[in-house]
Amino acid sequence: MERNSLDSLSVYRRSLALRDMSEAVASYFSYNREILSLRKIDCFRDDITQSLMTDALLITKEVEQAALSNSHSVRMKSLTFVNIMTRNILAYCNGLERDGVKEKEYLNLLRREIKTFRISFKKWRKSLINRND
Repeated sequence: MERNSLDSLSVYRRSLALRDMSEAVASYFSYNREILSLRKIDCFRDDITQSLMTDALLITKEVEQAALSNSHSVRMKSLTFVNIMTRNILAYCNGLERDGVKEKEYLNLLRREIKTFRISFKKWRKSLINRND
């Protein structure tokens, strides 16, 4: 697969949407107003929001790596990693809720974005697993 065709991949576009939503939610809930600068984390909530942004970014990178790789083992490793990261993001949503976030609708939007991404991801994963190299 070429880099140009990566943009046409539904799962890649979904990963970008998930990344953007995660970044928006993390920025909104963080006490650290400089969260996007990846500076020192001051509290539990900042730790969660930083992890949320990092994992969402890693999902996009791993989808890209799996899509562009010719190696079956590299693809499988990336697919496994994406599964772990999506579960982590759901756990971060729960952690923010437990930390007292009142605006649960934002967390629910992020959860819906994860669900949409996972539907696309599972279809794509199945096609990659069945691909013969």
